[in-house]
Amino acid sequence: MLRGVDLGLPERALVRIEGANGTGKSTLLRLLADIDAPTEGRISGARPRTAYVPERFPAELPFTAAGYLVHLGRIHGLGTAEAAGRAEAWLTRFGAAGHARTPLPELSKGTSQKVAVAQALLAEPELLVLDEAWTGLDTAARDELDRAVAERVAAGATVVFVDHDPRRLAGAVDAAFRVESHGLVPAPLARAGTGAGPRVRIEVAGPPGTPLPTGLPGDPAQTPGEDGALRLTVAAPYSDALLSALLAARPPWHIRHLSTVPGDSAARTAGAAPLDRDEAP
Repeated sequence: MLRGVDLGLPERALVRIEGANGTGKSTLLRLLADIDAPTEGRISGARPRTAYVPERFPAELPFTAAGYLVHLGRIHGLGTAEAAGRAEAWLTRFGAAGHARTPLPELSKGTSQKVAVAQALLAEPELLVLDEAWTGLDTAARDELDRAVAERVAAGATVVFVDHDPRRLAGAVDAAFRVESHGLVPAPLARAGTGAGPRVRIEVAGPPGTPLPTGLPGDPAQTPGEDGALRLTVAAPYSDALLSALLAARPPWHIRHLSTVPGDSAARTAGAAPLDRDEAP
């Protein structure tokens, strides 16, 4: 039961919800996802396109993995061909493409969870609600979900999540709240640069006199580099989205060097290996 909760969700933000078991975290997430309705009070504002990953995925459904994703894609307004293409892409990203034709009841718990996550992401939601969505995923899939979350935020969405690992997306969270005594209170916020979570350092250079693009994913910290370059430090899940934004800028920025920050745990992002050459499209 929750009482007196007053929570405004900003756009393009990653919001963490904390709290002990049984305090009402899942109830809050179900309210945000419009799965449940409050018995008192109201949820105001325009309802964004929303996707939800529950703590337990109901796998006893009469679909194959791909069939279920296409079905959900159609519900979200996608055409069959587009839904099928996105389903294939997300199953591939999460390492589950080989199970596309497997009936849902025959999937392992981990693969079922990959399907649950994929159904939420394929619709490119404006509000993504994740209730322990990383539970049951293998390491590679957990890292892929981290990246997918960063991509959604970089695209302008709001992501609200609960996870049992306090290090999950540490340094990338924009706001954190704790459910306690049936209410919601602000929680301490770990920022990139505090040693909380792996970070990536990207050394970049742009044409002389060109300012760094605004609104970069992950709000990277900036320090001077060598020979007029800039060093950008960002939480590891945002590194791929940040690289894409820099290379897509006009004029594009050159990537001189890319590495994990010394002392941080290894950042398992696709681009986390050091680069010693300029990169440009």
